[in-house]
Amino acid sequence: MPQSAEKILDHAPLFREPEYRQMLAEKKLNFECPHPERLVTDQREYSKGWEYREKNLAREALVVNPAKACQPLGAVFAAAGFERTMSFVHGSQGCVAYYRSHLSRHFKEPASAVSSSMTEDAAVFGGLKNLVDGLANTYALYDPKMIAVSTTCMAEVIGDDLHGFIENAKSEGAVPPEFDVPFAHTPAFVGSHVDGYDSMVKGILEHFWKGQARTQAAGTINIIPGFDGFCVGNNRELQRLLTLMGVSYTFIQDASDQFDTPSDGEYRMYDGARRSRR
Repeated sequence: MPQSAEKILDHAPLFREPEYRQMLAEKKLNFECPHPERLVTDQREYSKGWEYREKNLAREALVVNPAKACQPLGAVFAAAGFERTMSFVHGSQGCVAYYRSHLSRHFKEPASAVSSSMTEDAAVFGGLKNLVDGLANTYALYDPKMIAVSTTCMAEVIGDDLHGFIENAKSEGAVPPEFDVPFAHTPAFVGSHVDGYDSMVKGILEHFWKGQARTQAAGTINIIPGFDGFCVGNNRELQRLLTLMGVSYTFIQDASDQFDTPSDGEYRMYDGARRSRR
C-alpha cells in the first residue's frame, strides 16, 4: 500500500495512487450492480425517440417521486423560529431522532426537539399518559417559554386529540394553566414538510389570536418566510434589503439565529428567533 503508519498521505495524493485508481474504476462494476452496457445504450436511444416524447407529454404530474420529507419535520423547523420554544413531537423517539439529525446535518448546528416516546402500549391504549409526562419533563428540564406540539403517524392513526390531551395535562399540573402550548396535527402520511411548517405556524397564530379582534397596523408588513433550508442567509438578506428601503416589517417566524450560533464552545439551546406574545 502507498501509505503506512510511518508514512501518512493526505487524501488528495493518496487517491491518485494506482491502487485507489483501480478501486474507484471498478467501484461501479463491483458494488453498484449496474445494468449491462447494451441495455443502458438501448434505453438511452429509446429516450430520444418519439414514443418516449409522447409519454412525457402525456404525464399529468409535474414531478414524479419528488424529494420531500414528512409533515412533522416542517413543524419542528417552524417551532425553532419562535423565542425559547421547544418542539414537542407526540410520537416515537425514532421519528424525532430523524427530524433532529436531518436539520443538524443540513445546518451543521444542534437541533433541539423532544418526543412523548410512544411505544406499542401507547399505540393500543392512546398516548395521553405519554404526553402528560412528556410535557411535565419538558417544562421542568428545558425551561422553555412555549412548547409547540406536533404529531407523527402513530398518534394520528389512533386519533389522539391534542387539544383535549393538552387541557388534561394542564389540569393535572404538568404545565401551568396559563403556559402557552400551541399545537398542530401533522400526520406524516399525507402532505410534506411544507404542509407541516404551515400547519405549525397556523397553530401558533391561532393559539395567540383566535377569537381576538382583528386589528391592522398601518405602514408595516408581516413576513412568513416559509420552510427555507437557506434561512440563515436569506432571512438576514431580506431584512437588510427591507431596512435599506425603509420598510417596517415583522418576521412571524425566523430560525436564522437558531441555526447559526457562534462557534465559541457554548451550547445554546435557544438563540434568537421571534418573540411570541399575546
